Amino acid sequence: MEKVNSIHLDISGQICPSCLLLTLKELNQHAAAVREGNTEIVVTTDDRQATATIPDAVSKMGYVAEVSRVDAGYRIRVSAKR
Repeated sequence: MEKVNSIHLDISGQICPSCLLLTLKELNQHAAAVREGNTEIVVTTDDRQATATIPDAVSKMGYVAEVSRVDAGYRIRVSAKR
């Protein structure tokens, strides 16, 4: 199994649309690596609205987003469609 690199983006304290814009900026900078499947973007946020806006936007771009609850907020993993 191939190792997947994780790029961590902690946007705690930010609110949408800033959360979405910061995530899309990071995703656009690493789009080729994410599409190849060897890199994922892992976003940590405490803004509940981001758990809807980020997955919706990246899904429309052809990516997959997995949302999970963590101690102080949420973790959103963005990766290539499998």
